[in-house]
Amino acid sequence: MECNKRIKSIGHSGRKSRKNGKVPGVIYGKGIENMLFEISELELNEEILQNGGHGFVNINLEGENHKALIKEIQRDPLTRKLVHIDLEKISGDKKITSYVPLNFTGEEFVGKAGAVLQKERNAVRVECTPDNLPKSINVDITNGSVGSVFRLSDVEVGEEISIIDDLNTVVAAISYERNTVSMDMAINEEQIKEEKEDKKKN
Repeated sequence: MECNKRIKSIGHSGRKSRKNGKVPGVIYGKGIENMLFEISELELNEEILQNGGHGFVNINLEGENHKALIKEIQRDPLTRKLVHIDLEKISGDKKITSYVPLNFTGEEFVGKAGAVLQKERNAVRVECTPDNLPKSINVDITNGSVGSVFRLSDVEVGEEISIIDDLNTVVAAISYERNTVSMDMAINEEQIKEEKEDKKKN
């Protein structure tokens, strides 16, 4: 992706970039000074749509190519438009820490059982080398049932990846849908009512 340098001394340079259809950003890392830049909002949106808001991007800044890790993407809370991006330049095989999205598999089986999956986390923080950073990590809930709780300790990753977050953290739980609970309560109340009427007759 093509980027242009942005000069900090210019007042409200970030606001000016956004007004011109650009997203302001900063790239930093070991051995380089923080560099401010701006990138096409359209091009950045396409990149995020294709590869997600995590992982790596390749940018060309003033003729120099940089491989960088997306550290933070800021959006306007109302419009959800991109307002800023932070990148960390990657060098060599030094281990990095990054958030990786969680992908829940088997969710369709939960729905068929009249239950619902409550997701508590949508990403997990890991440590690994750049080449081993996955785009997502699967959480298999196929064998779960109502009352099942899934923690980070249940998530399987390769030996080359370390989960940094507390392994006791709950990532999802399976519970009854409200409609199902209401229906069960209605059936139970009807059964109790019928039993009372039978006792009166006897």
